[in-house]
Amino acid sequence: MLDLKRLSREINSKIQEINDRESLEVIKTNYLGKKGIITEAFKILGQIDPEKRKSFAAELNLIKSDLLNDINNFQSKINFKEIETKLKLETVDITLPVNEIRRGKIHPVSQVIDELTSIFSEIGFSVAEGPDIENEFNNFTALNTPEHHPARDMHDTFYLDDDKKFLLRTHTSPVQIRTMLKNKPPIKIIAPGRTYRCDSDMTHTPMFHQLEGLHIGEEVNMGHLKGCLEFFLKKFFEDDNLEMRFRPSHFPFTEPSAEVDISYKLENNKIVVGKGDKWLEVLGCGMVHPNVLRNVKINPKKFQGYAFGLGIDRLAMLKYGITDLRSFFNGDLRWSEHYGFDANDVPTNYRGLSK
Repeated sequence: MLDLKRLSREINSKIQEINDRESLEVIKTNYLGKKGIITEAFKILGQIDPEKRKSFAAELNLIKSDLLNDINNFQSKINFKEIETKLKLETVDITLPVNEIRRGKIHPVSQVIDELTSIFSEIGFSVAEGPDIENEFNNFTALNTPEHHPARDMHDTFYLDDDKKFLLRTHTSPVQIRTMLKNKPPIKIIAPGRTYRCDSDMTHTPMFHQLEGLHIGEEVNMGHLKGCLEFFLKKFFEDDNLEMRFRPSHFPFTEPSAEVDISYKLENNKIVVGKGDKWLEVLGCGMVHPNVLRNVKINPKKFQGYAFGLGIDRLAMLKYGITDLRSFFNGDLRWSEHYGFDANDVPTNYRGLSK
């Protein structure tokens, strides 16, 4: 039978010899490993006389417990010693100049919002804002969206309560409602901002950016809408010969409604906007529905106007050759370095938006 007193003296002697991580691991292996002395001793407990077994097991457990405590203490001392060594060897003089200064970049979405603001401000639009959390009236009902319209479905909308009274706005059109409720015509605003829908793939994300435009007055008509959008698209894509077309469409909040396409062609598997035999839809628009005006206490017999909406992220993709919408939100510094803009690249109409 193993002499436990002799084992205890032997372990205490070995413990005094520990001075680094390697010697500590040797002791752990020799005594507590799969074939260690203490491990093997526990395996033969059944062979010991029952009258001596209890006291033997108790003493063996005590030796094991003391050894584990010693090992943990030395482990902490070794870790602390290694940290101290690293601190001495790896100190950095923070008063020294850095070898390279990495300057931040303006995100393409921020840049495009500035470009859009610059364009529309030139023709008299001001910027309006609203909360990301909206009520059901502003987001749907006031915009003439029927109660059972598919857009209200939970598969598309992030509702914040069981009664579906509050939600993350699915478009920035509620800003139009808030503006018309607070102000009397004439009204001429754009509303850029974040919007939310349950969708995710190369061209859709749960959070994205939209811009809504609204112009209300006594004599505003479809011709004004067409002229406004033609001015905007040619300025944004910096092409005075940009080809575009209007197609009839349907939206609950406008009547008549239209979608706007611009021409494009593929060159080396990249979209080249402006000319070509293909068409790409870029925004929706129309004359504000009379029911929407009634919902915000504006007389539709006296006032009328137009509205339009577009995806900011999608325009950024088209203009700057970005292929995956999800990359906008990954936070990859290499991506930002490649697609981002310098702080001095402030969009201005007189010298070109992206020049």
